[in-house]
Amino acid sequence: QVQLVESGGGLVQPGGSLRLSCAASGTAISIYDMGWYRQAPGKQRELVAVIPSVGTTSYADFVKGRFAISRDNAKNTVYLQMSSLKPEDTAVYYCNSQSSRLIVRWGWGQGTQVTVSS
Repeated sequence: QVQLVESGGGLVQPGGSLRLSCAASGTAISIYDMGWYRQAPGKQRELVAVIPSVGTTSYADFVKGRFAISRDNAKNTVYLQMSSLKPEDTAVYYCNSQSSRLIVRWGWGQGTQVTVSS
């Protein structure tokens, strides 16, 4: 059974930074393309960033240049470094596979709340 545990969220002022972590267990995520997603109140979950098992990272336009996704396969962990945060970045952040088939199989973790407010 795969478990994904997100952490590192919190309350931060506009312009601030946070680093999110996603620790996986039950499978070696090194062979999978992984992504960070977010869901704001009243909105659908959206893809924020992707890190493939091999290759180049990619980002949604609304975070490009501000967020950076990385992974430590030895720790079975994916990270999201967030900088220049804006109030519109407020959401619950989740990590998961980029594959919809695997998302259904793995399910979602509890996510980590990021609130950007002065």
